[in-house]
Amino acid sequence: MEYKSIQEFAERIKNNIEKVMIGKTDIVELLLAAMLANGHILLEDVPGTGKTVLAKALAKSIDADFKRIQFTPDLLPSDITGINYFNQKQGEFTFRSGPAFTNILLADEINRATPRTQSSLLECMEEKQITIDGETHQLDHPFLVIATQNPIETAGTFPLPEAQLDRFLMQVSVGFPKFQEEIAILNRFISDNPLEKLTAVCSKDELLKAQEVVKTVYVHPSLMEYIITIIQKTRSHKSVILGASPRGSLALLKAVQAYSVIKGFSYVTPEIIKYMAPFVLSHRLVLRTTFQKSESAMEIMNSILEDTPVPTEDFKKQ
Repeated sequence: MEYKSIQEFAERIKNNIEKVMIGKTDIVELLLAAMLANGHILLEDVPGTGKTVLAKALAKSIDADFKRIQFTPDLLPSDITGINYFNQKQGEFTFRSGPAFTNILLADEINRATPRTQSSLLECMEEKQITIDGETHQLDHPFLVIATQNPIETAGTFPLPEAQLDRFLMQVSVGFPKFQEEIAILNRFISDNPLEKLTAVCSKDELLKAQEVVKTVYVHPSLMEYIITIIQKTRSHKSVILGASPRGSLALLKAVQAYSVIKGFSYVTPEIIKYMAPFVLSHRLVLRTTFQKSESAMEIMNSILEDTPVPTEDFKKQ
């Protein structure tokens, strides 16, 4: 599979999702970049903006196994990973797999579950495996977690810890539609639900091949230095207690490789790094909060990017 084929592959999925979603092309492209980079994505916004619909539309576009978990305060870790139970007929313990054994997992309202339940996703998100009662079970490839959360409501929610947030390649806010887009939504959904008619436009094997090719996208040495300079500035910024880790720098590298292919490039450019950095790094920053003023992580990332000199070279592979 060549780079052009991957761009066509991504375009196919994007066009399919846009049969349901209206006016969210940039968000869909970020979601596709996370998927091609073999990373997980956290969709954050108020209820009703289409987070769950977007996740379901992506899952339906790929001929792969899909499961959804509605996170609630009484959800147990075993409800996600599975459990060993005693089978009376066989006279022995039998493993019953949970919904985490899938290709695409929708973790709806992830911040409504307790920290203990949230942490059950840590191993499977990073290592693509689940250990239960000392026995390790490998997950099928690909494995993508799309989580949603509401940033406004705090009653009955448990904020995701830094270790959990660090597992997500990107955090993206869906946002409200524009005036004409919202009219188009009314017209599209007035008599039917297009999500129910959505069918797969690509196979799981195609996705796996695309993920392998994305890893070969060329990154110029000066852009490697540019990425690390941005990462290190997050650690020394006056408003940040804890900056991005080496996992963050790897996440940014993978994300810009994937997004480059979606945009039709076989190499990474500084503009793509500047565009992707806030989505990949903002949620990894632990900020100092003050009574006078609290900068948002996105504002801090934008100021870091403005203050970091951009390399000016020929970034194509020689």
